[in-house]
Amino acid sequence: MAIPKHDEIRVPVMELLVKNEKMKLRDFIEPLANYFKLSDEEVNEIYPSGNGHIFYDRISWALSYLNMSGLLDKPKRGVYKINQKGIDLLKTPEKIDSYIEKQLQEREPTRQKKQSTTEQLELNDLTSELTPQEKLYTSFSNIRKSVYNEIINTILTKTPIAFEKLVVLLLQKMGYGGEIQNSGLVTKASNDGGIDGIIKEDVLGLGRIHIQAKRYKLDNCVGREEIQKFVGALAVAQSNKGVFITTSFYSKGAIEYVNNLNGATTLVLIDGKQLAEYIYDFGLGMQVEQTIEIKKLDAIFGIQ
Repeated sequence: MAIPKHDEIRVPVMELLVKNEKMKLRDFIEPLANYFKLSDEEVNEIYPSGNGHIFYDRISWALSYLNMSGLLDKPKRGVYKINQKGIDLLKTPEKIDSYIEKQLQEREPTRQKKQSTTEQLELNDLTSELTPQEKLYTSFSNIRKSVYNEIINTILTKTPIAFEKLVVLLLQKMGYGGEIQNSGLVTKASNDGGIDGIIKEDVLGLGRIHIQAKRYKLDNCVGREEIQKFVGALAVAQSNKGVFITTSFYSKGAIEYVNNLNGATTLVLIDGKQLAEYIYDFGLGMQVEQTIEIKKLDAIFGIQ
């Protein structure tokens, strides 16, 4: 079973508190995992960012919403107890989500009036299946994707030679060529022999990475034939290392061909999405627009 959303956890949490009177957050993990029939892997699954366990976080937000809407009390820090209002509402569990939404909207009515339309819509989405932390991660992912699209669209407006210079700079930014002076070279367009760029891996140039860069429209699939031609160009250049970079994508046949190459030739394929990710992650022509710092209460705060 998939990990339940935070709004799906609310009723089981309340039922557990009716039976157990008082519980700490960690006390909910095992009984809720059993209730939802979760595997150990699902219970221990963490967010892609590495910041926390998903199931634990969703339990935490379920408890927070129940507490903020007045259905649970906290007799002391980290301890939850269902109150009479919660017990009464639990008799009609189908009304719990709408009750919580109404209560949370009434907490700060003045603040809602001052917010922009976008902010108001976000605030009203209180019963969304995503926790605020998950919304943050999703928003961050969407922002990155929009920048990826901007990167690729900008590349498509450039000349082929400008694109070739860009991919050489990118590989250098990724650490290929190290501290070697003039380690990157863009070949002359009139006589490149199917090689658009070269990265020298050592001072003497004994180790070289050859590059082919294709600035294609996003729906232009790179097939096996083009990859075979590049492998042929590598053989002529007496090279066993190559990187094929495109703004589009590769066919299944092209990928299988590369995967089945013998050990004498190492060829890496980079498609448009991966190209944009590398440019973003390695900061080539990028700048930090905004840094958001999120803090949580330290355990030492509760020490008497």
